[in-house]
Amino acid sequence: MTLERRSFLAGAAALGVAGSPAAAAPAAGMMYGLIGKMTAKPGQRDALAAILIEGTAAMPGCRSYVVANDATDGDVLWITELWESKDAHAGSLALPAVRAAIAKGRPMIAAMQMVAETVPVGGVGPDARG
Repeated sequence: MTLERRSFLAGAAALGVAGSPAAAAPAAGMMYGLIGKMTAKPGQRDALAAILIEGTAAMPGCRSYVVANDATDGDVLWITELWESKDAHAGSLALPAVRAAIAKGRPMIAAMQMVAETVPVGGVGPDARG
């Protein structure tokens, strides 16, 4: 996955994510999840978080996109994503708002890592159940 977007994101966000763990492709009709770790350049975490959040207002197929500050490292953000499908996630990378967020945030990023791809099966919240 590349840092093309939030898994710039991730982020996520996608901006050249290194070390993607091997994962079986989700079966058709299964939700898709990502957990990413993004390290901002010193002093840039809050500005980067704002860009990530701003660029994700309307992403078709996105059920949840959470940007969270790390509790112990002042430069680290965690991005947790829940998508209707892996294809919906991939399609979001072409959205103008996402591409603009990538361009704006890229200079603030020191490192990115996709921690995990997941196949969500349920949870709390209106969109957490498949």
